[in-house]
Order: sequence, then structure tokens, then C-alpha cells
Amino acid sequence: MTNNCFFCDVQNIDDSQKIIENELFYARYDDFPVNPGHCLVFPKNHLVSLFDLSDDMVLSLYHLLIQTKSIIDENYSPDGFNIGVNEGRAAGRTQDHLHLQIIPRYNGDVENPCGGIRNLITGRGDYSDEMRKRFPEREGYFPE
Repeated sequence: MTNNCFFCDVQNIDDSQKIIENELFYARYDDFPVNPGHCLVFPKNHLVSLFDLSDDMVLSLYHLLIQTKSIIDENYSPDGFNIGVNEGRAAGRTQDHLHLQIIPRYNGDVENPCGGIRNLITGRGDYSDEMRKRFPEREGYFPE
């Protein structure tokens, strides 16, 4: 199971976290949300880096990103958003499949949001132990 890719595989099951998809991209709620409404958007085909996308793919990604934001707005009414990509292991990527994090932000969710994406919400980044407890069948998808 160590060569499997969760983002490739999850599209082929009855994914209760699925939000929306288009021809090239898929959006789902994060299994370990930093805040309510936290979503992931990723290519249906196995691509590792944002920098691997063609111009047409970037446009398709953007369209799905906008649709996903609308769904989050409708269901969660956030006050703002952080949108990011962990590009490489040194940047915190745990899955070698491109995925954009869409993290809704709420007034008061941290004491001082100054600096935005430069700050991580303390204690909510490393979910590996919780993942192993809640989804033992996914053990092979994440690095040791």
C-alpha cells in the first residue's frame, strides 16, 4: 500500500467528503480541518507540483476554486480565507499529489491573525497520530 496515492484513490470510492468536481479537478472537505469548512482541491490525475500545471489546467483549477469558495461561504459564512500549497516536503507536504488548502478563517479563531499565512494555527498542523487512529486503513498513504 506504500505506493498508493490517497488523492488518486479517494476519487474512486463513495467519498462522503466530496464537494464538487470538474473535468480536471476534485474538491473535498479535509478529514482533519483546521477550521470548519476547510477543503482540499486537487487534480484528478496524479501531479505533484503546482508548477506542473498547464495554463488550461490553472484556469480549470481556478474555476473549481471559486465554486468551492462559494459552497464554503454558503455553508459556513467565514470572515476570510487562507489558501495555500505545501510545495515540497520541506514546506510540509505529506502527500506527493498536488493539493490546495482552502482554509476558512473566522474572526477570533486566533488571538492575532497578523501575518496570515505566515503563521500556522498552533497545534493543528500535525494530524498524523489522529489520522492513524481514525483511519488505520490509510497507513500506507503517509510517510513515517
